[in-house]
Amino acid sequence: MKQSRPALRYAKALLNLAKEQGSDEEVNNNMKDIVATIANSDDLDAMLKSPIIKVTDKKKVLDALFGDKVNNISKGLFNLLAENKRMLMLSQVAKQYSIIYDYYKNMQVATVTTAVELTSELEAKIQKKIVEITGNSATINNIINPDILGGFILRVGDVQYDASISNQFNELRREFDNSHYIPKI
Repeated sequence: MKQSRPALRYAKALLNLAKEQGSDEEVNNNMKDIVATIANSDDLDAMLKSPIIKVTDKKKVLDALFGDKVNNISKGLFNLLAENKRMLMLSQVAKQYSIIYDYYKNMQVATVTTAVELTSELEAKIQKKIVEITGNSATINNIINPDILGGFILRVGDVQYDASISNQFNELRREFDNSHYIPKI
């Protein structure tokens, strides 16, 4: 990505300012809302990336859209990006902020793929497994994929734990393929 370095610099500066003012968690929630809003609206994304639309108009749209929903530090980011004519980087800055915020708080994001939606009981069991594997707790991002049939696939960073039924079937298939079992005719 061409814009990733500047986005990271903006995100670091934003985190430092938020830490100074004691609102780093609130800004993180704002950044997550901004990323989700932009991701869910193709029109907003196109408007922010458009070179034809004036920067002042983009800022007005963001102020109208997020007005009371975000704190002053997040509004300051809108102003700074508008001033530097880098509004198209808003989503990237917000994503980078969440990443470095999680790193700062020693939080991990665990992706859990299941066949059905997680219940709170299952989530607690998975959280226990995460602590067992990594030594730290993590926020859980649930992906539903009926193809795994049952069980779950847990991914934390570069560690993957596959306890899915489909994986167990695949292991059995490999075991039978590699065995020297010759059936009677």
